[in-house]
Amino acid sequence: MSVFSEWIKKSGTSEVECLVPDMSGVARGKIVPAGKFVNIAENRGLRLPESIFVQTITGDYPEEDVTSVANGDVYLRPVPETIRQVPWYDEPTACVICDCAYLDGRPVEISPRNVLKRVLDLYDARGWKPIVAPEIEFFLVKQNTDSDYPLEPPVGRSGRAESGRPAYGVDAVNEFEGLFDQLYAYAEVMGLDIDTLSHEAGNGQMEVNFDHGEALELADQVFLFKRTVRQVAMRRGVYATFMAKPMQNEPGSAMHIHQNVVDRATGRNLFANDDGSDTPLFRHFIGGLRKYLPQMMLMFAPNVNSFRRLVPDFDAPINLHWSRDNRTVGLRVPESGQGARRVENRLAGADANPYLAIAGSLACGYLGMIKEVDPGEPLSGSGYTRAHSLPWHMHDALEKLKGARSVREILGEDFCEAYMAVKETEWGAYQRVVSSWEREYLLLNV
Repeated sequence: MSVFSEWIKKSGTSEVECLVPDMSGVARGKIVPAGKFVNIAENRGLRLPESIFVQTITGDYPEEDVTSVANGDVYLRPVPETIRQVPWYDEPTACVICDCAYLDGRPVEISPRNVLKRVLDLYDARGWKPIVAPEIEFFLVKQNTDSDYPLEPPVGRSGRAESGRPAYGVDAVNEFEGLFDQLYAYAEVMGLDIDTLSHEAGNGQMEVNFDHGEALELADQVFLFKRTVRQVAMRRGVYATFMAKPMQNEPGSAMHIHQNVVDRATGRNLFANDDGSDTPLFRHFIGGLRKYLPQMMLMFAPNVNSFRRLVPDFDAPINLHWSRDNRTVGLRVPESGQGARRVENRLAGADANPYLAIAGSLACGYLGMIKEVDPGEPLSGSGYTRAHSLPWHMHDALEKLKGARSVREILGEDFCEAYMAVKETEWGAYQRVVSSWEREYLLLNV
């Protein structure tokens, strides 16, 4: 009996959602009756058009051919360790994350999950294993069907909407006790290893931390978690949004990525010596982040809205200085002992595709280690007193990626060409939009 048939028999599942994360981290795929799923999983019976990987967030496609890829079908390979129950349906339903391959068995290089696996293979070849721990922020907001109307904080059990930004307020979290009780219950059913929950600085803004673990598994968990939170919120009469900057004059939402590298054979942290001092490998990893992250900005700020988050004084970085226990810089090194020495990449927004954000961060660190990039000295004082050195907008980030030869070799040329085509199309769509700000201040004044 196969792993899938045994699991489905034991769980009594009637349907299986076969999920594929696209470029934006949206769940694409097909729903299959459980009885047919087992046969499909064992005989490559499930296909999707490769074009799902070049679909924009608006549902459009780039006008030009994308390097001759994304023209045919790809085969879904359900990953056994990712199958789990979906708790929000009346009928017993499961979901499973799928890798994608061509008929001859080659992995689909433009699949974000395969991009992360490609980067992890480089680490594996050197006997290294990256360990990551994402922290992801999101807002709860009132349900709003009018996209021209600004979002507002939701009303809690007190009958009042939040005000005053109750950062780390326990009672503020308890305003939505029923929602979070249900979230934890769903997370347990789905095997999501949530560590802590806290109220962040914005009104209605929350943060969930994940326990540290292997990079691919944590990317899978964040992918499933975002979908789970949205489902729970809608069942409680509110929206959960992972937009990087959903409300003006409020902080943005980030996906901070804590990361270190251990020896695959021994599990020893390669970022610190026995006496707690930094290793050269640790410094080179930071050097790689400082040098190459700006070239990969599109992995961490993938949408036009993403760049609104990157402003001073809202706990978001504007440059890539590094420092110890300092939240004003892009690269923070928390105080820690030998086993927990790590660097926190604070660049990614909550809207980033977790597979691409983790792949991009690890790729930069890898380049730093193999090229022995010097990170310079840690910054003393506020990072906001230094120049804004990150790309300012989506088109700026696109131009940086176009010229990033070392980065593109690691991520794969086909992927980079497809990703840039998607983002170029989204940028073009945004440029055709006339905003309410323009109507407010330009209509009768210019």
